[in-house]
Amino acid sequence: MRIVLIEGACVPDPRGTLPGRGASVHPTLVCLDLAVRRRAFPRAFKSPGPLDTAELRRHIETIRQ
Repeated sequence: MRIVLIEGACVPDPRGTLPGRGASVHPTLVCLDLAVRRRAFPRAFKSPGPLDTAELRRHIETIRQ
């Protein structure tokens, strides 16, 4: 699943149409947790500090139900 950074938050981009640098992660909570623990999103987006992944987590929980 493609993810983009918008105002310090990791946002899902299921259609791949949002502008900006994108990162990818499997749409599972296990992979999301691993990416957060390894600080993969700040590295992928070249952004300092932790990023908000709440919206991304909600999206994954919704599609996995």
